[in-house]
Amino acid sequence: MFRKEKRMPVTLSMIRVAVQQCGLSGKALCVHSSLRSFGHIEGGARTLLEGLLAEGCTVMAPSFSLRTFSAPPPDSAYPARNGWSEEELSLPPTSQIYRPDTTAIDLDMGALPAVMVRERRRVRGWHPLNSFVAIGPLAEQLIAPQKPLAVYAPFKELCGLDGAILLMGVRLTSMTFLHYAEQQAGRTLFRRWANDEHGKPQMVEIGSCSTGFEAFAPLLAPFRTTCTVGESLWQVFPARATLEVASEAIRRNPSITACADPTCVRCRDAIPGGPMLDAQKSGESTG
Repeated sequence: MFRKEKRMPVTLSMIRVAVQQCGLSGKALCVHSSLRSFGHIEGGARTLLEGLLAEGCTVMAPSFSLRTFSAPPPDSAYPARNGWSEEELSLPPTSQIYRPDTTAIDLDMGALPAVMVRERRRVRGWHPLNSFVAIGPLAEQLIAPQKPLAVYAPFKELCGLDGAILLMGVRLTSMTFLHYAEQQAGRTLFRRWANDEHGKPQMVEIGSCSTGFEAFAPLLAPFRTTCTVGESLWQVFPARATLEVASEAIRRNPSITACADPTCVRCRDAIPGGPMLDAQKSGESTG
């Protein structure tokens, strides 16, 4: 019998060295991570977070909470071409009200965002369904512009700060930033509803399907950098270059974002441009 080789656990110092090697010290980062990809990391997600912060990084991550705060639109007014699933078309009313100090987060967000939303020092965006959370010296600057109809405003800030997207053991299908590229390419983001601070349904922006995003890999490869930490492959993408290349690719070929599922209603409705909205009701997006 062959014994499986026991690997050394990933430590805080190893995280710091990787950040330095990738040239990320002091940068604003949008991080998508799989803790399992490391093999074993001493102290779990908290060690990962502290290693990034120790290098002067500002760490931002998605902290979505659709399952807790989603509500049906008022008067059952469901916009056309809006990527509705059967589940969303039958949502019951809810009394839940989102506030940035909540720790509610969808379970599939992963261990790092779950740790971050429980930190007192964090800043969380004012978006009930697709908030972002950040910790670090630039956290307020990144997160403050986020609003229900400016869901990807933190990504605009990330580009302005010469930040980067860091994928830790996950694929491009996890890169929420590419939804911002869709918006910049001219697509209208999908609309959903959640209660405002007064308990009244409000319209909010959300992204579309990301299952087809691996199609961007060859286009982003020229400026991608990588390193391996434990068993985790890190992929680093500069935000501004990623936005420019991905948004132009979508303008040239809208179907580049399509997933392999021919029945996917989100891809079906996003590719021709997104929801068809009454201009007086849609609000103004600054994302």
